[in-house]
Amino acid sequence: MKILVLNGPNLNLLGLREPELYGSRSYTELTNYVNQTAAELGLEVEQRQSNHEGVLVDWIQSALGTADAIVINPAAYTHTSVAILDALKAVALPAVEVHLTEPDERESFRRVSYAGLACEKRFAGQGFLSYRLALEYLREKNLECGMRNSE
Repeated sequence: MKILVLNGPNLNLLGLREPELYGSRSYTELTNYVNQTAAELGLEVEQRQSNHEGVLVDWIQSALGTADAIVINPAAYTHTSVAILDALKAVALPAVEVHLTEPDERESFRRVSYAGLACEKRFAGQGFLSYRLALEYLREKNLECGMRNSE
């Protein structure tokens, strides 16, 4: 199973940006954690990060025919991007939204997730573990679908 893991704006500044919210671990540490988790679960992941909405939309579209699912942390675009929502809906791949923090416990404007409208599951507020939970969820879903299809 191949999963495209997309990270939105400012995640490249992990460890520097608001460490009281996001912790002191770097973006490199996050990508290493995701790679290690994927290897443990027998998954293939491709990870990308961009601060640009259109680039994220292009990557979502490129997943069609090349990935089995998407894990996305749209970051600030969570609350603003209908374009990301529409791209996720267009490719119609299983998608899971992740966040390091819990948006529902932050500013009121962060409680709306456009991307989440196209995602079947959300893991938030658990730091790096949110990514692991998303990968485990997609792996389980894939295994269940495979068992149903073989019956």
